Amino acid sequence: AMAGPGWARAVRGLLLDVSGVLYDSGADGGVPIAGSAEAVRRIKASGLKLQLCTNETQATRENFVRKLRALGFDVSVAEVTAPAPAACRLLKERGLRPHLLVHDDLVPEFAEIDKTNPNCVVLGDAAENFTYANLNEAFRLLIGMEKPVLISLGKGRYYKETDGLKLDVGAYMKALEYACDVQAEVVGKPAKRFFESALAELGVPPEQAIMIGDDIVSDVGGAQQCGMRALQVRTGKYRPCDENHPEVKPDAYVNNLAEAVDIILQQ
Repeated sequence: AMAGPGWARAVRGLLLDVSGVLYDSGADGGVPIAGSAEAVRRIKASGLKLQLCTNETQATRENFVRKLRALGFDVSVAEVTAPAPAACRLLKERGLRPHLLVHDDLVPEFAEIDKTNPNCVVLGDAAENFTYANLNEAFRLLIGMEKPVLISLGKGRYYKETDGLKLDVGAYMKALEYACDVQAEVVGKPAKRFFESALAELGVPPEQAIMIGDDIVSDVGGAQQCGMRALQVRTGKYRPCDENHPEVKPDAYVNNLAEAVDIILQQ
């Protein structure tokens, strides 16, 4: 067999972004990206380890996995590294009581957390809940704190749904940072700690793992900073201008997840 490209060698585990790699989300529940469900099956059959590393914050992990399974993806909750559980660990460690500005469907992830008399704000992809009134309430709480603490479940700029691009949590995070003169703490991609916990779940060192994502900054840049190889798919929110990014250069571009898996499994 011909030797494949260097980036495909000595891989033991894959970290996959979900939205834009496995499927495009949407009000209709979303649409699988062609070949992705089969690619996930082939990864598992090959004995490679797999972890979904997602900034998804519009659903609990249980409901998120239920949705993915309905779309034909063979995945379990244990295979999902998501920001809300990571944020809960951080809140408990630091004795923080959050005011939540998140999607209604995410609230159950914070059931065990004390939310009385909040001393921080937790921001997620609240979608329709990003009203002026809700943002203003979060702003007033933060500006009234002696030491304001803003925790953001990701810092994405936008993502792709079936009916077009959608503003993501990062845009609202920046608004609150600017208004309150505070620096948000990001839980989720591209935070190093988040990738490290995904790698720990995977049980593979960074040099034996490849991240596959559609976000040049969060997925590719974040993974490379942890010592992983990273591929950008030309699906999801990918735009041709990503290929001229001034700072981030993926180890390779692939048309989609199926193509990446083809090349890796030929090794």
